Amino acid sequence: MTTSTTSFPKDKMKIVLLESISQSAINAFKDAGYTQIEEYSGALSGEKLERVLKDAKVVCIRSKTQLTKEVIDKAKKLVAIGCFCIGTNQVDLEAANKAGVCVFNAPFSNTRSVAELVIASAIMLIRKIPDKNKAAHAGEWEKDSTNAHEIRGKRLGIVGYGHIGSQVSILAEAIGLRVFYYDTENKLPLGNAEEVSSLKALIESCDIISIHVPGTKQTKNLFDKEVLGWFQNEQILINMSRGDVIDIDNLKRTLEEKRISGAALDVFPEEPKSKAEKFTSPLQNLSNVILTPHIGGSTEEAQWNIGLDVSAKLIKYIENGASIGSHSIPELSLPKMEETHRILHIHKNVSGVLSEINSKISKLNVNILGQYLSTNFEVGYVVLDISKNDSLDALKELKSIQHTIKARILY
Repeated sequence: MTTSTTSFPKDKMKIVLLESISQSAINAFKDAGYTQIEEYSGALSGEKLERVLKDAKVVCIRSKTQLTKEVIDKAKKLVAIGCFCIGTNQVDLEAANKAGVCVFNAPFSNTRSVAELVIASAIMLIRKIPDKNKAAHAGEWEKDSTNAHEIRGKRLGIVGYGHIGSQVSILAEAIGLRVFYYDTENKLPLGNAEEVSSLKALIESCDIISIHVPGTKQTKNLFDKEVLGWFQNEQILINMSRGDVIDIDNLKRTLEEKRISGAALDVFPEEPKSKAEKFTSPLQNLSNVILTPHIGGSTEEAQWNIGLDVSAKLIKYIENGASIGSHSIPELSLPKMEETHRILHIHKNVSGVLSEINSKISKLNVNILGQYLSTNFEVGYVVLDISKNDSLDALKELKSIQHTIKARILY
């Protein structure tokens, strides 16, 4: 028996895909032998979501489906959640952690798509294309070079030099921009990029500012009235990170006062939950402003790569127990073990559990061929590779341990 065979029949393992998950993920599940796949084009909520997840082992979502504590607690058979996007804000990670449900996402698969949109937006704004486009649609011929510039030689300031910020850095330098960056953590520069010691210094010294920070309490309204007050030189501002990073009302005033000459936003504090819901923003109809509907990572290439990435993580967890990249269960990278049974044990992270596991296994005279442990603040994750003859008795004993959350024979 090998790790490609699970104790739970693959044809009975229900996998639910919501929000038009890429065909690459569906292909991956089918190629791995899973046949009970349910697809839904949109997000689900309420009783319909709970009904669909009642017997599901795996659920795959994008950003609109909200997996709250109530939803997770009612999905008793759920083993894993796949977020086919960058973030995991739509999942109650604490509830998933306590329920022993593994949560994966794709933090890097759409990096290139976002970076390309940043560069494209910067070029459009520095050439005043939004205004000229609007005029042309209105029948006006504004063939004028006033305040339209080449991007070559300009100074780009990147706020947050992570995976996307550094990718923007590479593309920007390739087309002739001088790149500077500010990050709260020390980051090694790529190419000729230069680190700046403060956000204020970055803003005051650069022509274009592009924001690439995570959504945290520290970054909420990072660009508030004070920070926006540092813009005095008609810079360009681009935000492709999180919608609540900028104080939108103060950004509007800064644009109207011409202290910022143009802005491109792909994310907003409040976004429609569906195409049927109307989008409104204080920035609508302002001069030289590009507003896009959270499409930074919405390219066919990015969605295809996300589908491959997250489905691979889910399949590895289902079939091997490997949890690298998990946001809930402690991470474990596991080797393949032939001619064994593998048992997964997820438990509350309290003292004495590992000792009790070893005690119960010892009393059964079980031959342990491999044991792996990882913990976080809430839960512990133990994987045991044991001889085949002892697996059912061992599983029964492990399930009887007081602080057990989930225990199952993987194969």
